[in-house]
Amino acid sequence: MIHQYIIKIGVVISFSLMLFSCDEFLTIEPTTQVGDETLWSNEGNADLFLNNIYSGLPGSFTTHDPPENWSDNSMSAHSWGYSTTTIKTAIYTADDAPSQWGHYNDIRKANLFIAKVNAGKLSDDWKTKRLGEARFLRAYFYMLLWTHHGGVPIITDVLNLSEQGDEVFRARNTAEETYQFIVDELTAIEMDLPVNAEAGRASRGAALSLKGWCELIWASPYYNNTNDKSKWAKAAESYKKVIDLQVYDLFPNYNEQFMEGNNWNKETIFAKSYLGGTSLGGSREGLQGPWIVGGTQLSWSGVDPSQELVDEYFMANGLPIDHPDSGYDPQNPYANREKRFYESIIYDGSIWVGSEMVMKQGVGSRNETDLASKNESTNTGYYIRKGLNPAYAVNGPNRLNSANYIIFRFAEVLLGYAEAKNEAVGPDESVYEAINLVRARVDLPPLKDGLTQDEMRKAIYQERRVELAFEDKRYFDLLRLKLAEKNLNGHMQAMLIEKVGEDWVYKVIPATQGEMIFNPEKNYLFPIPQSAIDRNPNLQQNPNY
Repeated sequence: MIHQYIIKIGVVISFSLMLFSCDEFLTIEPTTQVGDETLWSNEGNADLFLNNIYSGLPGSFTTHDPPENWSDNSMSAHSWGYSTTTIKTAIYTADDAPSQWGHYNDIRKANLFIAKVNAGKLSDDWKTKRLGEARFLRAYFYMLLWTHHGGVPIITDVLNLSEQGDEVFRARNTAEETYQFIVDELTAIEMDLPVNAEAGRASRGAALSLKGWCELIWASPYYNNTNDKSKWAKAAESYKKVIDLQVYDLFPNYNEQFMEGNNWNKETIFAKSYLGGTSLGGSREGLQGPWIVGGTQLSWSGVDPSQELVDEYFMANGLPIDHPDSGYDPQNPYANREKRFYESIIYDGSIWVGSEMVMKQGVGSRNETDLASKNESTNTGYYIRKGLNPAYAVNGPNRLNSANYIIFRFAEVLLGYAEAKNEAVGPDESVYEAINLVRARVDLPPLKDGLTQDEMRKAIYQERRVELAFEDKRYFDLLRLKLAEKNLNGHMQAMLIEKVGEDWVYKVIPATQGEMIFNPEKNYLFPIPQSAIDRNPNLQQNPNY
């Protein structure tokens, strides 16, 4: 498996290639300690180089402030958290905005690998498969650049300033050109990648899932303001190809699929590996989980679910809480909710690491939250549970967990297909089948027959938000659907539980530090880093930065 070999890569590839800064990709000469002839004439050595490119895949299991906190699903408990102080308030600039520009380092490595392998004499079968993987990874890194910054320079050669001079300073391609490059690459390599790949390597399903995701973005309102249904149909077609591979299925238990013992289960299509007990281990439990548990600090409380997200979880009978027949009681809000709620959210009365979590105000427990600026205590009345292993609830960046950071899984494919197909032709039988499979896994009844396209769209949006919560998908869904200007303006909500007379009263209030600002004139894209513009005179900044 790939993660077993990444640790060794530094022995083989020189630090001059691996560790150069974000802008140095224009000038650094790629060299290796073992020399070109040795590196590119041996499949094992070349594999190590490719494995290092895989190591550039992003994941959020070593941060206390993941991209989920950019969205309306959650917030950081920290008054100094970057998502709180900068992203949610939209005060970032070209000097400090989130950037994917560093992935040009990974793209350069992929370009070098492709050039060297194409020119080499390694076996044809190995070359076909590994070149497909390198092109997949390059397309993935371009997807990250595109979703953050819009159109970017498409570079497929190995830049060399001393030989090419000013030619290395490439102008930006358009957003459409960048999108088309990504999907064309994925189409070209689709059949080169195996259906059943070695764990950790790109497969045909991974390529089709990435292609479907990019096509879903391109079909969505941000880029498809005329609602061209043929664009939706393309996304549906790619997702249907993943389904038709018949190698993926839903894992029986929703939350257990995220545990390290179930890495590479039948639902996982593509993931980033972590290796617990080493510098490559994950630390989610110590950085994102509940702060004080049983009188002991066990985490930094980096991810506090919002009341808005909590309200999206269905009742056990499958109805949303605002449905007149749902049975929801706002003064007993956690009763009779669906399974994913209990597997994803720590709420008042939950048990975590053997202790009852108390969110009520003024009861004297160190587990409580007063919804004030008690640093690292939840600002919303909730903590994250989904994907956290209580065995690794050790405070701080403990690097103990080996659980995968899942990038694509089958449930997302089903929901992507349902959304795209509904937009292309309406809620046909296949749309119902896809979304109902996701619901059935958590014992929710199927959606009622006869929904309109608008009703099905609303159902899919809610199902997607709940199913994919805390997987760093929500912010980019809000962007592509042009919902960010609505959902990311205002104030995030929290649950206050306080004693009134003899009764505990549940009251939704504005969350401390929960202000959200989003300017639709510029915030649908992040700025190009100023350092990149300073180095490349042909780069144009995004509007209004």
